[in-house]
Amino acid sequence: MKNWHSTLVSPETPILETLRIIDNSALQIALIVDAAGRLLGTATDGDVRRAILKNVSLTEPVSRIMFTHPTTATADVSRDELLAMMKMKDLRHVPVLDAEGRVVDLRRLVDLIGPQERENWVVLMAGGVGKRLQPLTDDRPKPMLKIGGKPVLETIVENFAGHGFRRFYISVHYKAEMIEEHFGDGSRFGVEIRYLREESPLGTAGALGLLPHRPESSFLVMNGDVLTKANIRQLMNFHADSNARGTMCVREYHYQVPYGVIQVEGASLSGIDEKPVQTFLVNAGIYVLEPEVLSLIPSDRCFDMTDLFNLLRERRMSVSVFPIREYWLDIGQVEDFRKANGEYPEVFEKS
Repeated sequence: MKNWHSTLVSPETPILETLRIIDNSALQIALIVDAAGRLLGTATDGDVRRAILKNVSLTEPVSRIMFTHPTTATADVSRDELLAMMKMKDLRHVPVLDAEGRVVDLRRLVDLIGPQERENWVVLMAGGVGKRLQPLTDDRPKPMLKIGGKPVLETIVENFAGHGFRRFYISVHYKAEMIEEHFGDGSRFGVEIRYLREESPLGTAGALGLLPHRPESSFLVMNGDVLTKANIRQLMNFHADSNARGTMCVREYHYQVPYGVIQVEGASLSGIDEKPVQTFLVNAGIYVLEPEVLSLIPSDRCFDMTDLFNLLRERRMSVSVFPIREYWLDIGQVEDFRKANGEYPEVFEKS
């Protein structure tokens, strides 16, 4: 049983400090309690990410974002009753309280049912030529460039496998044989891999039209040139909680204007902002989709993920965004490749 005491925080605790507690605890939740240990609310990684999207400062107290009406249980509730309640309400955590409302335990669904392999498919887009990385990609596809002594795509597969994913589809086109020969059927990596062979480039979403049939549950799509430590379990939970048809991962991108920006009122100078930094949310190349969106993918023509998400919005189908706050790097240019090789040991090999 994990140490639930480490999840207890006061309502005045800053959101950033609460986030550290959530990240450092295997329980993946914070329980907000008063001085007597009575439960006031809960906070999860998803609550923090939604706060980031609303521009809530991480220096604010966690009481600003906590969920104040969590489902709780008493100590005399049996395992079967608790399990039934968690499944019915789609809960992953239930605080256990005494008669005075004080926390005496924390029960997790994963502890009740044991670890499970995920049924969700993973589709990796690895068909691109990688022109901006030439001459590095003259003799190999971009996802097969070695970072940390192994192909980028291998790190991606191993990361998903470590989160319990076992069924993969990899879209291939440029020098497809190199990818197929390296990964084979996936058994060497403890997974099952099949290939979607693009006769011509189909864009970042078009290859989904080559899937042999629809998956039965939510599935992941990821560009094969992205290195990230994003928490996939939290992404899947966020998508499920959002009840979205599609979730796009996003990343903050900062751009410093290299000049003084002038504000004008009529013909008068009203202000000067010297070299301001602007912040944008950009597409991180990782998505979660529901099976029914596959009906929107056209056959045999180029179709990008941005096209798909715009179409979902036009059809008034719910879409959400998941902000990645962990390590993320798109290997798009030669300087990115060098940067990734320099950072790989610290990010991916450090225990």
